[in-house]
Amino acid sequence: MIPAPTDQDLTIEVHDLVKRFHAEGPAALDQVSTGVAHGSITGLVGPDGAGKTTLLRTMAGLLMPTSGTVRILGLDPFRQGNLLREKIGYMPQKFGLYEDLTVLENLDLYADLRNVTGEERRRSFEKMLAFTDLAPFTARFAGKLSGGMKQKLGLACSLLGSPQVLLLDEPGVGVDPISRRELWRMVRELAQGGMTVVWSTAYLDEAELCDDVRLMNHGRVMASGAPKTLLGLLEGRCLHVANLAGHRREVLRRALNAPEVMDGTIQGANVRLLLREAGRRPDLASLEAGPAATLVEVEPHLEDAFISLLGGGPGGDSALSKVMPRVELDPHTDPHAVIEARRLSKRFGDFTATDDVSFRVSKGEVFGLLGPNGAGKSTTFKMECGLLKPSEGQALVMGIDLKSSPSEARQRLGYMAQKFSLYAQLTVMKNLVFFSGIYGLEEERQRVKIQQMVEAFALEPFLDTLTGELPLGFKQRLALACAVMHEPQLIFLDEPTSGVDPVTRREFWTHINGLAQKGVTVMVTTHFMDEAEYCDRIGLIYRGRLIALGTPDELKQGVATPDRPNPTMEDAFIELVQGADR
Repeated sequence: MIPAPTDQDLTIEVHDLVKRFHAEGPAALDQVSTGVAHGSITGLVGPDGAGKTTLLRTMAGLLMPTSGTVRILGLDPFRQGNLLREKIGYMPQKFGLYEDLTVLENLDLYADLRNVTGEERRRSFEKMLAFTDLAPFTARFAGKLSGGMKQKLGLACSLLGSPQVLLLDEPGVGVDPISRRELWRMVRELAQGGMTVVWSTAYLDEAELCDDVRLMNHGRVMASGAPKTLLGLLEGRCLHVANLAGHRREVLRRALNAPEVMDGTIQGANVRLLLREAGRRPDLASLEAGPAATLVEVEPHLEDAFISLLGGGPGGDSALSKVMPRVELDPHTDPHAVIEARRLSKRFGDFTATDDVSFRVSKGEVFGLLGPNGAGKSTTFKMECGLLKPSEGQALVMGIDLKSSPSEARQRLGYMAQKFSLYAQLTVMKNLVFFSGIYGLEEERQRVKIQQMVEAFALEPFLDTLTGELPLGFKQRLALACAVMHEPQLIFLDEPTSGVDPVTRREFWTHINGLAQKGVTVMVTTHFMDEAEYCDRIGLIYRGRLIALGTPDELKQGVATPDRPNPTMEDAFIELVQGADR
């Protein structure tokens, strides 16, 4: 446990900070008071709209507070901004890289902005390129970098001029576990060198790596302390339902409806529960988990602490699945090959993005396609949902070849893109009307289905809101609504929960679990390893090839060692990829 810092140790001091964007609206920051210790990594954790970005932007001197004070290194970022500018490095959530400039040209631009010149510039570039492993890529356009490499370049640009304080707004979003671990290694090294780091994140496993955390919601800091301190409050409240014989999704749904249970998730073959009180356990018989099922106490995670502070998760019943019909396949369709890749390959010039990949996905199965940034999983995914034509092999859905009959296949599938593919300048209602029309819904059927989606996703208050102005969680709801209005028999989800908070992620997976129970077949890509645990099977793509295929537990057991008998999904991901390199 890290001792509480004294005022003399604080690099950042915030007192009674209030920020309102509209005089009559709620406060984005509501009486926030906190401090950040010198040479520490402090995590800002909270759901979409909690105030994390507003707090970081205020610290950086980019937003004037309505009231209250901020001091960085003893200076006011608004009245003494000129003195602070070169002492603060700030990396916004959507970092301002110029994609049509090379890595070196981006560094040059930011060095000019931070007045880093001459010999200092040369030394800084040499140091940053070595630090981020970007030296071999200085001539590559930023737009051609993988997600992880873009984040490294963004970090390098933020560090020019050797700032004493580094503010990072969700740098791990959309980045694979290997790249995320690399980012953490670099930032930890900076903190050990005396730099003070504030890292905002929606990934609670990331927050566990911080020295200190601030759990935020509705513009307030709800809890502060070292992760171990917060985890100590959950002793005896985290359990696994192990050795279950029933279907995991049904057991989870029943558990979430039990009065003793505050939250639950799927973790491999087990169901993980957070109890409202230590010692008050649900009745195993009511969960219908099978005669051999047992409740086993497990270590708490910071995500459990966060959900507990919020009063629990969203529950286990999906309003969406209630209005979706049960999938009945054509008698000629093989239920074990609703989605199929047959020796699938895709080349772009001399580069092979997907190389001889084969797999089959059964009716009602949730199949996860995982891989590092740039490994070929997105190319494989896009071929399977008809967005790219294979160079060789076949991509099939319901036995239909997407190359020869794309229109027939697309009418049977739903697609939710990584960036949601919504029209930001249209209202929520107009997006619903547009996408339902694309999928062939007309007149009364269109009206009924739109109303069902509005009710299932609680969109009524936002129908006249421009989609671009929606909070991220509601954009996600709208995107899923648009993807399933035509009642598809299978659905493709491309990193659908990237950047959203744990509560929103649970709500999303409640819907997916409900759809799978109705027989909808799901293919999903994700960089969030706890999310991969929900999948029935996982295909791991690396350097264009399928290097592993199995259940989450099979992949984890495959990398277990005497020193690490219970590896996480992230451990399995990294070990399998590094093993392929070896």
